Amino acid sequence: MPSKLYIGNLAYSVSNNDLEELFSRAGEVQTATVVTDKFSGQSRGFGFVEMATAEGAAQAISQFNDAELKGRNIKVNEAKPRESSFGGGGGGNRNSHGGGGGGGDRGRNRW
Repeated sequence: MPSKLYIGNLAYSVSNNDLEELFSRAGEVQTATVVTDKFSGQSRGFGFVEMATAEGAAQAISQFNDAELKGRNIKVNEAKPRESSFGGGGGGNRNSHGGGGGGGDRGRNRW
């Protein structure tokens, strides 16, 4: 079962190939992706590496967390599941305790 790793504090010059090359030293790499800004195409300073095995992922964490890559000490952790991008905030109905909701343009002229 593949294990996904979060790689943080990347130099902007790090490429997908750089990540794949480095992490292949710990085991088989399924995918290696540097996250980029969708408008400018510039790196956002983090990425993800998917290892073929949990053992390879554990080896990569112990071997590369706080290791230097292109002048920066990278952070390597197990990736957390992506949170839903749906709404947030608000909270409860009028009868619930703990308040909630609100927001909007309080006190601002809309026109």
